[in-house]
Amino acid sequence: MQDDYAILSPPHDRALTPVTQPPLKAIHSSSKRLRKWIKPEWRHLGRRSVKLPLLGTMSWMSLLVNIFCLAFAVFWFVKRHTSYAWAGQDILGICLMITALQVVRLPNIKVATVLLCCAFVYDIFWVFISPLIFHESVMIVVAQGDSSSGESIPMLLRIPRFFDPWGGYDMIGFGDILFPGLLISFASRYDKIKKRVISSGYFLWLTIGYGVGLLLTYLGLYLMDGHGQPALLYIVPCTLGLAVILGLVRGELKELWNYGIEESESNTPEDPLPVA
Repeated sequence: MQDDYAILSPPHDRALTPVTQPPLKAIHSSSKRLRKWIKPEWRHLGRRSVKLPLLGTMSWMSLLVNIFCLAFAVFWFVKRHTSYAWAGQDILGICLMITALQVVRLPNIKVATVLLCCAFVYDIFWVFISPLIFHESVMIVVAQGDSSSGESIPMLLRIPRFFDPWGGYDMIGFGDILFPGLLISFASRYDKIKKRVISSGYFLWLTIGYGVGLLLTYLGLYLMDGHGQPALLYIVPCTLGLAVILGLVRGELKELWNYGIEESESNTPEDPLPVA
């Protein structure tokens, strides 16, 4: 029992196998060499704090990161009309979506179903049906940004078609990433709380399903001669549909559907008896 415990929690060198000792020693020695190159006054920079008039108290490291981010955003704004501005736009967009996924969290599959089904219908309507009413796809115009005034605020990620002789960009809207991302983030938290192995959890399979949905989106784009596609038309069945099917097969759909509700109800203390 003692040996098993030592393997599971290896604070000492005796718990390390001969296979793992050399790489760990190499990493440790490399970190020592790296610390020698760092100035002594910089080593504790993240722990030191500074008080600013409007921002309050923050660490020096946070201050440096904020200055760098502000400088990067200003640099992109100045160079937004250049040929390489797409890279800065994508970096800012990815950071924005990561922040949104950290702040907004779905409690269960029930909320995810309502949200993704509404987004599914919304996306199809504004891409395929809106041209019949407004004579152009409103979703595509909004995603690309209205550049009639010479400026645009695109709500998408874009990558140039480097090997296409006609040029252009491959684009995907923020909503096509954020809405499925909320579901995949929920799956990741669920697997972590339930201590699931990656193959028996939901996160891996939903991530693969998202990739398959993107593949189907570009296949539809190719078959319809480059006409803009509602990506959620393909992504929602490959993520939400897959989560529901896996839940049914594993007998966990009810738990996924009411996750967080039953636990909060069970943890609610009983009403105290009235005092006579």
